[in-house]
Amino acid sequence: MSSYLVGRDGHRYPIDEPRWRGDDGSPLLVGPLDGIGPDGIDYSIRSQWRYAAALPLDLAPVSLGEGCTPLLETTLGGTPLLVKPEWFNPTGSFKDRGTAVMMAMLAAQGIDHILEDSSGNGGASVAAYAAAAGIRATILAPESTSPAKLIQSRAHGATVDLVAGSRQATADEAIRRSGDIFYASHNWHPFFVQGVSLLAYEMWEDLGFEAPDAVILPAGAGSLVLGCSIGFGQLLRAGMIERMPRLLVVQPENCSPLVRAFAAGEHAVRQADWSPTLAEGTSIARPVRDREVLAAIRESQGCLVAVAEASIIPSVRELASRGLYAEPTSAIVAAAVPEFVARGAIRPGDSVVAVLTGSGLKATGALQKLLA
Repeated sequence: MSSYLVGRDGHRYPIDEPRWRGDDGSPLLVGPLDGIGPDGIDYSIRSQWRYAAALPLDLAPVSLGEGCTPLLETTLGGTPLLVKPEWFNPTGSFKDRGTAVMMAMLAAQGIDHILEDSSGNGGASVAAYAAAAGIRATILAPESTSPAKLIQSRAHGATVDLVAGSRQATADEAIRRSGDIFYASHNWHPFFVQGVSLLAYEMWEDLGFEAPDAVILPAGAGSLVLGCSIGFGQLLRAGMIERMPRLLVVQPENCSPLVRAFAAGEHAVRQADWSPTLAEGTSIARPVRDREVLAAIRESQGCLVAVAEASIIPSVRELASRGLYAEPTSAIVAAAVPEFVARGAIRPGDSVVAVLTGSGLKATGALQKLLA
């Protein structure tokens, strides 16, 4: 399977060229691909690499066993649905799906030192997979990042530098340093998003090779939203599913630029001042791929919801009461379910999957205080 990288201006770049953005400064995506059917899955592999035939290049896997997370029946906000607990991935979050494929690409390109910026989960994932690939890693993180996430990055041998100010300030500092170290950002690199797209294939297989009616996803930069859009889009083009699932996306009110833009009918987010949020993984004021994320939600006939900060801890408790120990960033999906039902975005009898992105073990210090 072959393709290319493409920027917002339509310019195409070779698929194997080491770059993280276009010449015009815009983010890149892999050009459209057809998906695979059940016969394209390598059932002998117990990781997301069983769907490697859906990737645009034949890569030597860099793997720690990511993917193949369970799909569990539960009830949230009084609504029966399925949850995909992504903390079963090696570093405890969905980020491992994208990082594994991104790191396989970087290793194939001979990159030996990378730079990443993260509020925690992305950095921990990049540190682990860089170690597995034998690549040096420098991680930039906000000073407010949960200590457990920083310890995990350092344990894998990464250099961790803390940056004063907001999550956005950390991203800005990373771009400033990107001239000296290859910037392997999980928010920018096109192969990270392509790796996340394999989650769509896994949900499709979990459901007996059918698509759910809707998928509920938290969003900061929106790589999870785009990954699902790409994966299900490939399956649709291949004739493996009849329709795209509705992408139902959640942000905290304290930092909800995508929600505001969507409600206003705009195609990109506007500059605004936002407040700190317990859902630190979604605290991104200027998502790099805002236009692509908003377009993906609209094309799926989905919608966005902003949840009140006061609803986050009750949602952590609701999930925990069902044995699901989710970090606040994940718990916002539970807080949003009643609103999606009220809007008619979740309908009686729908097959709905809610993705729980990361473990509560990543936010032990904060949860200890908040749940006391």
